[in-house]
Amino acid sequence: MKKVKKVFGLLTATAMIAAMVGCGGSGGNNSASPSATASSSAAPEKLKKISIFQSKVEIAEQLEALAKKYTEETGNEVEVWGAAGDGYATQLQAKLTANEGPSIFSVATGAEAEKFKSYYYDLSNEPYVKDIAPNMALTIDGKVVGVPYGVEGFGLVYNKSLVDPKDVTDLASFTKTLEKFKAEGKNGLSLSQEAYFLIGHIINTPFALQPDPQAFIEKLNKGEVKMADTKEFQEFAKFMEAIKANTKNPLEVKYDTQMGDFATGKTAMVHQGNWSYAMLKDYGDLGFEIGMMPFPLAGNNKLAVGVASNWVINGKADPDEIKAASAFLNWLFTSETGKNAIVNEFKFIPAMVNIEAKDLDPLSQAVYEATKSGQTIPWALNYFPQGIIVNDLAPATQEFFLNKNMTGEQFLQKLDAAWAKAAKQ
Repeated sequence: MKKVKKVFGLLTATAMIAAMVGCGGSGGNNSASPSATASSSAAPEKLKKISIFQSKVEIAEQLEALAKKYTEETGNEVEVWGAAGDGYATQLQAKLTANEGPSIFSVATGAEAEKFKSYYYDLSNEPYVKDIAPNMALTIDGKVVGVPYGVEGFGLVYNKSLVDPKDVTDLASFTKTLEKFKAEGKNGLSLSQEAYFLIGHIINTPFALQPDPQAFIEKLNKGEVKMADTKEFQEFAKFMEAIKANTKNPLEVKYDTQMGDFATGKTAMVHQGNWSYAMLKDYGDLGFEIGMMPFPLAGNNKLAVGVASNWVINGKADPDEIKAASAFLNWLFTSETGKNAIVNEFKFIPAMVNIEAKDLDPLSQAVYEATKSGQTIPWALNYFPQGIIVNDLAPATQEFFLNKNMTGEQFLQKLDAAWAKAAKQ
């Protein structure tokens, strides 16, 4: 279950990103781009030594190797501070508070981004920002303050030998497809018992389809709206009724089993993300091609794509350090060495339209293409109250699947009650 834990770790950032708090050196007027002279095509300029601190332990060694290559190519020094895993945010806070913060650091989208917002430098006029894929930049108060590491996405992962996306485009066709597979003795769709795979991911869609998902969540937190009174959630409840009536009870399915049954052709579709390919590839040649299509709630035709972590520059550093930090990021996102590292060393799906990714697995390729084209819906779940998926929404969903007589409407009422309780804490 190592993969599941990793995914959960990426998805626990949950609070609303608020308006930017103005503070010395963190923003505003950087119209004279500090990295304008540091283009990867320009002659190297001697810049101040910088430091980088980030949370993804799985790229720690690769980042250190990349820093050495940066020094070799530009003559400028970069010190990579050891990644600290679960203790990262605490250590980062201590360093920043003591005015010993790194030049560049990472923040997770959601609660962590909110926590450290007073330290961000305004990147809006930096040359590499124009290459960030649509809707993927970390923005606060209309300013770009963070550049995404990469993207992940989820939707309906499907067996191309069994399912044609043209036949699964709305509630009626979705239900008909599940009924067809049930009649044939096959599982049309599988969820699994883990909290995010049971409800956390799939409920993202009705939130993401709101005109302003963050504003809707704020109103839900205050009790000003209810899921049960909102049309997208009313239809979501009908989707869940169709799943309950026509597929294997997800409370009897673990992630390993979910992906194993899909890999062996026993299940036609799973609601999963590009990370699930890591388990599928262990089965070798599946004997069929796979793809990822949108969860078709309210006719949705876009994948849910989001950013787990972002690079930001410490706006409280001195101007020379900020200039050097931005020059490094410019090199990272525009030089052949940097772009190659993002795709082939870090193994990220690029969130930059100027970075080509070749030889991606089919699921990552689907996410990559959706990202570049802007055919995405956001990860609204990043702005849920902290812990609500595991502690509140999952138990309500378990009750729905255990109680054969519970209707979709009653399920929504349970979710509203669970949300109201969580929002007060």
